[in-house]
Amino acid sequence: MIIYRSLKEVQYDKRSVVSIGMFDGVHTAHAAVLRRVTEKARAIGGRSVIVTFDPHPREVVSQGKHSVDVLCTLEEKLQLLERSGIDAVFIIPFTFEFSRLSFKDFYAEYIINGIGVADVVEGFNHQFGRDREGGMNQVVELGKQHNFSVEAMAMIGNEQTVISSSAIREAVLNGRIAQANVMLGYEYSFTGVVVRGFGRGKQLGYPTANIRLLEPKKLVPQVGIYAVRILVRGTWYGGMMSIGHNPTFGDAQERTIEVNIFSFDMDIYDDIVTVRCIERTRSEKKFASVDELIAEMGNDKRMIKTIIEQHTQLSS
Repeated sequence: MIIYRSLKEVQYDKRSVVSIGMFDGVHTAHAAVLRRVTEKARAIGGRSVIVTFDPHPREVVSQGKHSVDVLCTLEEKLQLLERSGIDAVFIIPFTFEFSRLSFKDFYAEYIINGIGVADVVEGFNHQFGRDREGGMNQVVELGKQHNFSVEAMAMIGNEQTVISSSAIREAVLNGRIAQANVMLGYEYSFTGVVVRGFGRGKQLGYPTANIRLLEPKKLVPQVGIYAVRILVRGTWYGGMMSIGHNPTFGDAQERTIEVNIFSFDMDIYDDIVTVRCIERTRSEKKFASVDELIAEMGNDKRMIKTIIEQHTQLSS
């Protein structure tokens, strides 16, 4: 897969099949668009091109007033797009000046005269351009004027839950990880470095890897206890994760992410690890005593081991 970061790098090709969007999460609805883009490109002997943006447009348009936590980092997005079989990705640096470009001017400069286009494929609710002025009707009209085809993909989901990055973001924020994973088509994950914490888990008999995210804007699931898998030095292990503030002890000023890794005994400080979230099992609790906390952690471990075993069986 070729990655372009400026229009000057892109070789013009009128046989390009193009889709434009943020593609945050590269979820199952995105996957349907990507399949259609690659199918159409193959049918005409052309190339499949995804146009995306960095950073997130909402953050730029708000002029820094609103931070946007993303479902996937740019690196993760590119990995997922490559797996889909896309030929090329054009990453446009999204600036405030760029955000003021009109829909028609963007298409003229970047798509029609820049990349070249035979076909555009978008989701049913696609909107683009200054103040989101361009919807699918406008793209269709532009296609008629400049001799390219346009296809709007049907909605994926149901009346209660339309699959979208916003719906998945809400599910993750509310701890509905299993639901988020179904919409994503894979397990929600994040990557971080193992750092030193209070060392309390080891004292309690449940040593933990304390994780600091590599990407601060990566969306962190709701506070609570989770069944997870964790990649350490090339091997996947089961584990139970706590996201929260250690309320029983009351001395954590910031939110912590800690994973007790099952059947594991290695010093991994400063290692880079990846955590895949399977299911949230309970909320964070403040216990009356350390003994109560230890007893509950034992219950957590037994339950989470069962969840991971069942999940592994279903996945195999």
